[in-house]
Amino acid sequence: MPPTNHRWTLDADLDGIDLDASDFSSSLPLKKVPNGDVFEASRAGDIDRLKYLLESGVNVNARDQWDSVALYYACLAGHLDAARMLLESGAICSEHTFDGDRCHYAALNLKVRKLLKAFEARPPPLGPLQAALRDTFLACAANKDYTEQAELGGFQVSVGVSSSVMSNSNHFSPDVTFFVQGRAIEAHRVILSARSPFFRRKFENDWRYRSEVRFAREKLSYPALYSLIHFFYSDRLEIAVDDMEDLVRICKVCKCDSLQRIIEKELIHQKYADYKALRDLDNSQKRYILQGASLPEEDRLPAALHRILQASLAKCTVDKSLDGSVDSLAYSFGSLQMRDSVNDLADVCIRVGKKNFRCHQVILASRSEYFRARLARMKDFHEGKDGLPIEALLCLEEHDLSLETLEKMVEYMYTDSLKDIDPDQAEEMFDAASRYLLFPLKRAVADAILPHLEMVSPAELCHWLILSDMYGVWKIREYCLDTIACNFETFADTREFRAMLLTLPPPSGDSSLRTTAPSAPGAVINTDQANLLDDLREKWLEAEAAELDKRDESALLFDKRLEMLMVVAEKEKSDAPTDEDCSE
Repeated sequence: MPPTNHRWTLDADLDGIDLDASDFSSSLPLKKVPNGDVFEASRAGDIDRLKYLLESGVNVNARDQWDSVALYYACLAGHLDAARMLLESGAICSEHTFDGDRCHYAALNLKVRKLLKAFEARPPPLGPLQAALRDTFLACAANKDYTEQAELGGFQVSVGVSSSVMSNSNHFSPDVTFFVQGRAIEAHRVILSARSPFFRRKFENDWRYRSEVRFAREKLSYPALYSLIHFFYSDRLEIAVDDMEDLVRICKVCKCDSLQRIIEKELIHQKYADYKALRDLDNSQKRYILQGASLPEEDRLPAALHRILQASLAKCTVDKSLDGSVDSLAYSFGSLQMRDSVNDLADVCIRVGKKNFRCHQVILASRSEYFRARLARMKDFHEGKDGLPIEALLCLEEHDLSLETLEKMVEYMYTDSLKDIDPDQAEEMFDAASRYLLFPLKRAVADAILPHLEMVSPAELCHWLILSDMYGVWKIREYCLDTIACNFETFADTREFRAMLLTLPPPSGDSSLRTTAPSAPGAVINTDQANLLDDLREKWLEAEAAELDKRDESALLFDKRLEMLMVVAEKEKSDAPTDEDCSE
């Protein structure tokens, strides 16, 4: 998957260091490397090229012929923005690793070192899919107990996990428990099967009907196995350096080849790393962190769940009472050859109309509070199983939802991505995201729709503005407001824009709020106070570059212009022919 678009602000004290102006500049001038690789772009501080490469899926932790990573070159040259971009994309910066130690030692100035320290203490945020599944894993009682004990011992197993994550509201019962060295790890079969051929084979054969698995091997490390299973859920590996050799052995058994190769190479580097600041600490207190972006795309969580989804879609069924129509769900993602060869481990189905859509409870419950509540209610009885064979799965019947929207919604829940969205389908997708409490889906739909909005007419853009404001899709809302503000007179000449003005709440009468304290770009929007005409006024003032001492005057002129347009709209509305006139 491409690097996460989430950006976050470092602590305020990051800008409070007493540094000379020269400390903030690069030792090398910024250059453009249009055909360069990630190492050249980092060394030159070419942000545009670096962004392009990272979004193309380049391995941010790859090493060049001199065994150096891109982050090392950005730190060495003092390119703060390049270093931040690499770190936000998953570059390893822990001082307790070979690469991290080199970056800390080579950092040109204190500003870069402070940036590295901040990311080491607080890794980049996980994507919605990884964060949701990680919350589910950590909410299991046994896993929660181990995490709390590890934190009391001074080793932060779960960086950035808040108390709300560990609450019972995120709990979804595990279907398998492993006992290692007298301690339990609770998990879900479908996640382990998706990430590891070893677990998939075991659950299809030896462990098919077992809810508890006890490992008798004394040499099997509980912390290493826990870290690996935690990685299966979150795509982020967090492990003590002392346990890395045990993890390599477990990866070999579990057939996690790409992860095994990375850990083995890191172990070689560990032997040569100079832990200057940690001479008094043993390896059990040093931590290694690996982001899932360092693995090939096919070995990451979204791709693994996508394969499980393919197997489920290939087994979708259609009621025989329908005519000979093709089951589009069965053909959307996978070949029908999977029907008998792959065990999809589905444990629930969603019925829409006459079609039964095979799914997995832990995925639905982790992504949507609505589904978590529905599934919790289904434990004591079989909802929707009337007319189905006794061995059929538990079934959720959903109404007022099209098959196409359900298909896209499930695709997003499993993969965190959407492809080929029909703009006409967007409104139903926004409605489904609100109904099923799957709010990140709105952002995914917005990302898919934005390129389409660059080619729509002013009349269509007005429709998208109203739609985005209704459903709280701020990305589309901001785009529409920016476009209208920059082309205000063009929109003012359109009948649809003038008609839209009549449907909107009037602008705020408090000039102090709208002129002397404009909202900053990127500021948090108070959805209870948001007013489209107030926000359009602010966008227009920004586009017109009104001087601060003339903002009140400019705002009044804008309001008078709106009033004139509304008068014209009222007249157009009254002059428009009615249905009775048309019938005559």
